[in-house]
Amino acid sequence: MGVIRTGAVGASGTDGRSVERWSDDRRRLVGLLGRAGLLLAAGGAGLLGPSTGPGGARAQDVDIGSAADLRFLRIGTGSTSGTYFPIGGLIASAISRPPGSRPCEKGGSCGVPGLIAVALSTNGSVENMHLLASGALGMAFSQSDVAFWARAGAGVFREAGPMPNLVALARLYDEALHLVVRADGPLTRVEDLRGMRVGMGEEGSGTLVDARQLLIAHGLTEADLLPVFEKPGPSADLLVAGEIDAFFFIGAPPVTVVREVAEAMPVRVVPLAGPAIERMVRNHPFLSTSVIPAGTYANNPAPIHTVSVGAVLTTVTDALDEATAHGVARAMWHPSVRGLFQQTPAGDLLIPSRAPHGTGIPLHPGARRYYQESGYWP
Repeated sequence: MGVIRTGAVGASGTDGRSVERWSDDRRRLVGLLGRAGLLLAAGGAGLLGPSTGPGGARAQDVDIGSAADLRFLRIGTGSTSGTYFPIGGLIASAISRPPGSRPCEKGGSCGVPGLIAVALSTNGSVENMHLLASGALGMAFSQSDVAFWARAGAGVFREAGPMPNLVALARLYDEALHLVVRADGPLTRVEDLRGMRVGMGEEGSGTLVDARQLLIAHGLTEADLLPVFEKPGPSADLLVAGEIDAFFFIGAPPVTVVREVAEAMPVRVVPLAGPAIERMVRNHPFLSTSVIPAGTYANNPAPIHTVSVGAVLTTVTDALDEATAHGVARAMWHPSVRGLFQQTPAGDLLIPSRAPHGTGIPLHPGARRYYQESGYWP
């Protein structure tokens, strides 16, 4: 299975519309699976239990697995215009292997037997952690700093409390913080944002978390500017329309929404460097300095210095047992999946030898066992 564009989803218990939205998603999934000759039983957790339904291929060509072994997994990603969503869809395809699939060795699925995974669009890292905690998701993308705070119950998660069962399946790649402004405007540094209309990212996003940290590092707060809390796509539209002066977004370059707005009009990605950035990185160990290569975005011919944080695929131990987590890690990094990852601009950044390092939170025991067997972990 692949991707379903659901829009933002609310954490269970915090948004009265959440159950209704999950039910809508469920009905759409049943329709999709029905067309594939499968029947998905009702259920409400991020990783659902067995259900029944017929397979459709010839016995000699497929794994003969009972449809009763069918499990459904929701993966929380981010905005549809960001990096998490397309990569989440590819990971969902890679780890899925419904009953009746052609075996891996015969050119079929190399995923986890009986598993059907679907990537869902969400507000991003912060919301994903709440959704994991509520059981609404089985896996989720997160920035490594956000995952660390969620596990510890610190920062924006102080009120929610710690998530000691939050674990990592893989560090995927580094995400760069982008500050995008009109090329013909006066903004050339972070301090120039004072009094300006700025897209900070949407509530529940990792972009908003790091944008706030960046402002603090430069002696600013949201009270010093006119903040707008929108998804990256609408923020880009507002910039083009002249209704905001700048917007933040964090993602692996080239970020689709930044590339598209740079092609629509002249924009500048503001360099983030200097003493304030150095202090910020020292005070936040999950941040690092990085460089967006020259020419990544139209009309930005020079290298762009910025700050980055790791993108981590997470789960909770309640959702994935050791065998399933081992199978997910093995399927994600199977050689046959490499071609799938090449379908996204960030595909070259997904390297299995780097996956178990710098996650910010402990590895799931099942994933750790896979990395040990593969020689990627001591």
